[in-house]
Amino acid sequence: MILSKTAILPRCAGVAWAVLFLVLQTGTGLAQGAVKSVHNDWQVRCDTPPGAQGEQCALIQSVTAEDRANVGLTVIVLKTADQKSRLMRVVAPLGVLLPSGLGLKIDNADVGRAGFVRCLPNGCVAEVIMDDTLLKQLRAGQTATFIIFQTPEEGIGFPMGLKGFGEGFDKLP
Repeated sequence: MILSKTAILPRCAGVAWAVLFLVLQTGTGLAQGAVKSVHNDWQVRCDTPPGAQGEQCALIQSVTAEDRANVGLTVIVLKTADQKSRLMRVVAPLGVLLPSGLGLKIDNADVGRAGFVRCLPNGCVAEVIMDDTLLKQLRAGQTATFIIFQTPEEGIGFPMGLKGFGEGFDKLP
C-alpha cells in the first residue's frame, strides 16, 4: 500500500506543522500565506511563521463537496527543510470516521488509505510521506479523489484536479 501512517522526524515536523498551522488559521481552510504562484488547480503559498528561521512554502488546493457546501478538504504538499522527504497532509472536516482513514483514487485507480494522525479545532489530519510512485501518479493523473467516511457505509469523495501539480511541486523550495 502506498499510503500509510507515518512518523515524521522531529526536525522535519516543525516545518510541516508550521505550514499546516497556516492552513488551519482560518475557518475556510485556506492558508493566509502569500500566494507565490498559481499552477492551474494548485497554489504555492509561502509565509514565515513566528519563530521560523525562514520562509516556508507548500503546494495547496482546497475543495468542497459538490453536494455539501459546508464540507471541505485541503491538501498540503511540501518538501521538508532537509529535502529528504516529501509530505502530503490532508485536512478533513471534523466528524470523519477516524478508523476508516482517508482513501485516495487517482483517475479511478485505488491508491490506498492513509490514517488520521491528529484532530485539531478546524479538522482532522491524515499524512503520508510521498514516495516516487505516488509522486509519479499525481504528476501523470488528471483527477485525485480523496475519500472520507462519516459512517462505515457512507463515503464522501472530493475530486481534485491534478492539472499543474507537477509544475507547482517543482516550484517548491
